[in-house]
Amino acid sequence: MKINFSEPKIFTGGVAISMWNKLSKEQQNDALAKDWYVYFSFRNKLTGKMERQTNIKGGANRYKNKRQRLAILKKYQQALQLFLDNGNDPNEAESVQPTLSNLTVKKPIAKKETVESTKEHLVVTEEKSNEPIIVLHPIKESLALVLKIKENVLSKTSLPNFRSNLNKFEKWLNENGMEGKSIQSVTKKNVIDYLNDVLDKTSARTRNNARIDIGSIFQTLEDNELIKENFVKKINVLKSTPERNKTYTETLQTDIFKYMEENDPHLLLYVKFVGYGFLRPIEIGRLKVGDIDTVGKKLYFKAKNSPVKTKIIPEILLKELPDLSKMDINWDLFTPEGIGGVWDTEETNKRDYFSKRFKKVKDHFKLGSNYGLYSFRHTFITKLYTDFAKTMTPNEAKSKLMLISGHATMDALNKYLRDIDAVLPEDYSGSL
Repeated sequence: MKINFSEPKIFTGGVAISMWNKLSKEQQNDALAKDWYVYFSFRNKLTGKMERQTNIKGGANRYKNKRQRLAILKKYQQALQLFLDNGNDPNEAESVQPTLSNLTVKKPIAKKETVESTKEHLVVTEEKSNEPIIVLHPIKESLALVLKIKENVLSKTSLPNFRSNLNKFEKWLNENGMEGKSIQSVTKKNVIDYLNDVLDKTSARTRNNARIDIGSIFQTLEDNELIKENFVKKINVLKSTPERNKTYTETLQTDIFKYMEENDPHLLLYVKFVGYGFLRPIEIGRLKVGDIDTVGKKLYFKAKNSPVKTKIIPEILLKELPDLSKMDINWDLFTPEGIGGVWDTEETNKRDYFSKRFKKVKDHFKLGSNYGLYSFRHTFITKLYTDFAKTMTPNEAKSKLMLISGHATMDALNKYLRDIDAVLPEDYSGSL
């Protein structure tokens, strides 16, 4: 009978580990500069040939010395050998977890040594018989690793939503019989069932947003070789109707400005940064006094998906600003009390504060939820395009507008103008 797998071995940077102490420091460093991993081959059922499987690194290469790397990889090697000896197929994801959960190691393992060496990638628990059970890449520890990585990658505004979706997904897995199992046992069907549950309780848009974050989770797992493939990319996106703020009519915009000028002039200046400066509320919250160059008539800000960007400050907005020359350049430009000061809170809190403050204005004019601060951006971009189009061709008008609005491509601007109904035909009554 043919053996279906090769013995799992550890690649140690191209050197024999038994000769480690005889290597020069330079040779040791060269070996450590390479990725170390457990490797093996498994027989393909269809072709009958042995095929090299995905290398198992398990986060060992985050450590920069031989002892720690080997401590982790030997545990993987041991668990993998037991897994294969029990007749399991690593290509059958659904069979991985139940089998691994029942593996026992006859040789006693010191409890303290096991906890220190396995870190977050390998969990060793004990049954009543005191025989340890080895589980490769438990769901809890794998998702914790993903979150740790994302905390160093995502912005402060994106991280809370990502963390929330990760925690909801983990909770759902635990409630549906997956607690304590390997991340490799989570199937595409599991994720589809979870997304259907989200859809039942919320909306297609929320379900699609959850799919984006779960896809990011599984991509990180694939990038770190904890799973073979990010199958979430193959799950379809549902059609949903996006919600957007309405554009104010010219009369309503004028009335709102007049009301704020009389009752809340500081809020009016904030709104003018949205309407005249074409900044998003979250971007306004990031502005510091030092970001405003009143001499050069420029402001510097961090946009949605880019590093620091520069915009001109139009004269209509510049003349509204107080003297900033004597203020600390590190002060926040907008605070609840006025221009210039320390406002130590998250960007999202700053945005939400002014949104709630503007709600009082909306209540006065009996405006619904489809009107908001963003409506001013739509309103004034529409006004600009309409004015430009009087003396320019559509392409000329859009090219000039693109420099002001901050859209990265003409396609993005065209889509935006369509979404806000900025481009409308002339009266066609004479053609009827």
